Amino acid sequence: MTPGPARIAPGALQAALWRLLDASDREDPAPFLALADDTAGAFAATGEPTWTAWGHALDARRAMVDGDEDGRAAGVAAARELLDRCPVSSETALLIAYLAHIEMTTDHLDHAMLLSVDASLLTDGPSAQPSRALLQAHRWLSMTLSGLDLEELAVAHAIRGHQVAAALPDVGDRGRLLLLTARQHVELAQTLRRRGETGRAAELAGQAIAHATEARSLDWDAEQADADLLDVVQAWALMCSGDLDAALGPLRRVRRSLQREGGLWLRGYTDLVLARLLTALARRDGDTAVGEEAIDLLVGASGAFAATGDRRRYRQTLLELGQDNADLGRPAEALHWLEAYRADTGRSHARGRQLWAEMFVRRSRLREAERQAAMLRRHALEDPLTGLGNRRSAERRLGALRIGEEPLSLAVVDVDRFKEVNDDTSHTHGDAVLRRVADLLREHSRTGDEVYRWAGDEFLVVLPTATEAQAVVVMERLRSAVAEADWTDLQLSGPVTVSIGVATAPAVPDGQPGTVIGWRALFDTADLHLFSAKRLGRNRVRAHGPADSAPADRGASA
Repeated sequence: MTPGPARIAPGALQAALWRLLDASDREDPAPFLALADDTAGAFAATGEPTWTAWGHALDARRAMVDGDEDGRAAGVAAARELLDRCPVSSETALLIAYLAHIEMTTDHLDHAMLLSVDASLLTDGPSAQPSRALLQAHRWLSMTLSGLDLEELAVAHAIRGHQVAAALPDVGDRGRLLLLTARQHVELAQTLRRRGETGRAAELAGQAIAHATEARSLDWDAEQADADLLDVVQAWALMCSGDLDAALGPLRRVRRSLQREGGLWLRGYTDLVLARLLTALARRDGDTAVGEEAIDLLVGASGAFAATGDRRRYRQTLLELGQDNADLGRPAEALHWLEAYRADTGRSHARGRQLWAEMFVRRSRLREAERQAAMLRRHALEDPLTGLGNRRSAERRLGALRIGEEPLSLAVVDVDRFKEVNDDTSHTHGDAVLRRVADLLREHSRTGDEVYRWAGDEFLVVLPTATEAQAVVVMERLRSAVAEADWTDLQLSGPVTVSIGVATAPAVPDGQPGTVIGWRALFDTADLHLFSAKRLGRNRVRAHGPADSAPADRGASA
């Protein structure tokens, strides 16, 4: 009998996932494959949808490394089927971003775009609090969007990832996000420079240099590949800022170092950047030999990117080989490279830009749906006439109060003879009275007190921390504000006054005997005191006991 996969504790499984994610982005696949072997089946063994989906996603990446297209497709499809059962969280955003990166790397650009939109929406949601999962979600999204030629969005997610990293303690994460942010800035600067937007390109290059300098200042144990990439990015930024000569020496030095022991992709990346610098120098100085060297570097870079599966940069080198050969007066060679570029781009990018535009429409509609849902939630808890919280909102608030931990007072406020206002004038005047009473209650309450429209002409005031004596003083102030307000513009048949009943639940010290009453009992007591105020002549505040009788009766009317 073959034993099943060993169960791993959730904490150990999470740690394993971080190691797998880190290894996923390395040029050498051996560490990732070894880790994948060690955890084979462990994610699915938990029985939890999110972990099971991660297991399928990691299987898909392994199949991608092995060149198994059917296995990759099956892994991605199995992970996507589980997404609806995963919670709305930064962890799920990371999972979707990781799947998007797999799809982008294998040139399934339509799927990558759809997944990127979904991941981006989750990184904007209410659950998007600073966490390592959120940081990693932005990181993988930024790399994916860069591969989709959406460089502005790639920069935006890199910046947000850096902001999240700055709020977290791991200095290594901050260093890696600064490197990514510098790299995305300089790649966008290169694109803008090609379009002739030299001012904006120089600005972005300056930001790239600032991020790279900050990364160097951190006390983090950067791997050699990261340190070399940082050198390349910083030199490239100097080039994009217009300082071609200052960039040449550093780039040649790092290239010599990488030729001895650097990875294939990083060598290709460095050759691409150096080729671009030499092309710019050749155009500036009219030096054909330098232009020839640039073409040789581009040929080497195209081979490196093809071998490592970086389709986007492979296409970039094909295009630049066509352009540079044309500049050197070699039309046959230029046509060869441009035809290769056209064939590759036509296969993979035919619908890219159009689809992404459609995705932004979709995202806008989602945003509008979220706005409408928020409006409905607000309407469900808000009284439309006065703008106060309604009875449902008040009951929700009262149910959350921890009565007994500190004093709490409730006051029930009722507009005196309100039926006569409606009968003698109109319901329009009655609505105006309710709105003005609501405004007066809000205006004259203490900071921290909460006013709700309970029903009809009845309001509720919640006074946290208020003792009975304090509550009576506050409510007397509110009663006076209503009685002394100017109502002449409404042409009412009589003055507008309110009657108020107050009830208080005192604090019950820990360890001492005492009964903690519920909010409904407290409300009923306040309502009884309101009835007493009405019976005694209206326009007054009533509370429990003789201690308040004098201040409570100050507003008595004849």
